[in-house]
Amino acid sequence: MCTIWRANGEGAIGLSNNTGHSGRKIWAYRRPDGRIGIRNHVLILPTITCATQAAKQAAELVQGAYSFIHQHGCAQVGIDYEQTFRTYYGMGANPNVYGVVVMGLGCETHQARSVYSELQKTGKPVALVSIQDHGGTLQAIAEAAKNAARMVQEASAQMRVECDLAELIVGTECGGSDACSGLSANPVVGRFSDALIDEGGTSILAETTELIGAEHLLAERAVDDHTRKRVFQVIQAMERRAIGMGIDIRTGNPSPGNIKGGLSSLEEKSLGASAKSGTRPLQQLIDYAERPSKRGLVWMDTPGHDIEQMTGMVAGGAQLVLFTTGRGTPTGSPIAPCIKISTNTPIFEKMGDNIDFNAGTVIDGTESIAAAADRLMDEVVAVCNGKWTKSEILKQHDFGIWRIGPTF
Repeated sequence: MCTIWRANGEGAIGLSNNTGHSGRKIWAYRRPDGRIGIRNHVLILPTITCATQAAKQAAELVQGAYSFIHQHGCAQVGIDYEQTFRTYYGMGANPNVYGVVVMGLGCETHQARSVYSELQKTGKPVALVSIQDHGGTLQAIAEAAKNAARMVQEASAQMRVECDLAELIVGTECGGSDACSGLSANPVVGRFSDALIDEGGTSILAETTELIGAEHLLAERAVDDHTRKRVFQVIQAMERRAIGMGIDIRTGNPSPGNIKGGLSSLEEKSLGASAKSGTRPLQQLIDYAERPSKRGLVWMDTPGHDIEQMTGMVAGGAQLVLFTTGRGTPTGSPIAPCIKISTNTPIFEKMGDNIDFNAGTVIDGTESIAAAADRLMDEVVAVCNGKWTKSEILKQHDFGIWRIGPTF
């Protein structure tokens, strides 16, 4: 059964294995643009690496404010500039964020004012702070903290409302894969993905580098010829990038940890990774950090790097990430809960500080994939309704953008 807590804390609705809406509900925050957030954060968003330390210090002064460290924002041009800008905007626009304090230096390529102007269109509270304009680091920290404190107090008065699962965008990814990934955790996530899509929700598949060798299976599920062609185009583009560097992409994938975990080839890894997509039609293939325009199964073109792909999906609007692992990883997001799912029971027991959910029961023979997916739906609903994940508790606020051009 999937427990849904109502306003009075009573009542439950079961997880149906049948296609169609079950009427399940979650409790979330309604944003001015109509989307829902399962968290109510205030984000201090640094648009340049020079401002990250000041933003972090401001966030540390205000309970309920979040920020992150990164190395981006200056000496970027062309499509690399555009992708970074799209990621900044997407993080601030993510519905898990109540309000944003955009913080810049003042002379950088990615002007904080530009990001601020775009975020104002979302209707959520937005403030602008410039280290140069405000007279230096200390004054800027004080101004950012002042604005964040005001937003946090406003956010604390907002009530959750009853919402449909159809309004969820869930990102899926695997990191530190092993020989069990394609047999337990990834198929469990795939089964969950099908159930979410049947509710009208959206599931994002990512990691283009880790779909090489399985692309034909996804192309067969494309809803139209354009999407089918795009599948092969993004795979070929990823391979060409590696060839352009004079390397074979298979020299870095599978990783040493993957090989130690029992994976023998990139194709084997890809077949396991693609299991996270479930069985529903592929509706759309979108660019990195782009928001899906269709519901259902969506493929986002990302690298295999865990933090970069998670950042892309969250910037694309994912309120929640399901992260499978066979080797163990602490990775998390500053604004989206990340449910860590172990592929085997030993790693779940060994890294209990980091992993939320054990799908190793499938390998142990004590639970079916369907039963584990039902249990995962319970966990997702609980997290949507406010339960903290291990990465949230440990303040694992990772952030990284996929760079697609040189720094000038």
